[in-house]
Amino acid sequence: MSRRTGIPARLLRYYEEQGLLTPERKDNGYRDYAEHLVDRVQQIRGLLDAGLPTRVIREVLPCTDNPCTITVSDASDELIALLTAERDRMDARIACLARNRDAIAAYLKKVEDNLSPGRRR
Repeated sequence: MSRRTGIPARLLRYYEEQGLLTPERKDNGYRDYAEHLVDRVQQIRGLLDAGLPTRVIREVLPCTDNPCTITVSDASDELIALLTAERDRMDARIACLARNRDAIAAYLKKVEDNLSPGRRR
């Protein structure tokens, strides 16, 4: 799994300790990571990179499945506020990325329009 995701084995074990991953165990005790866990690890990484702590990720992670498999309990006001702020911060980042992508696309179009026919892509 470490080679497939680029995440060190030590972190994969930590994710397991935190209840974020549940690999199968072989008879010899080695962990056996199913293919679907590659996406799960990438989701965990993305949520960590966004600044969410593992205790919050553990609550949110079931909703990354299709369909959402979470059973909603009494979420604290603190958790709701944290997730609302994180969602709003992500929305702002997405809007900024979309603007940057559109600017790059417009620039590339201008460049390509000015290329000689043999250099156009």
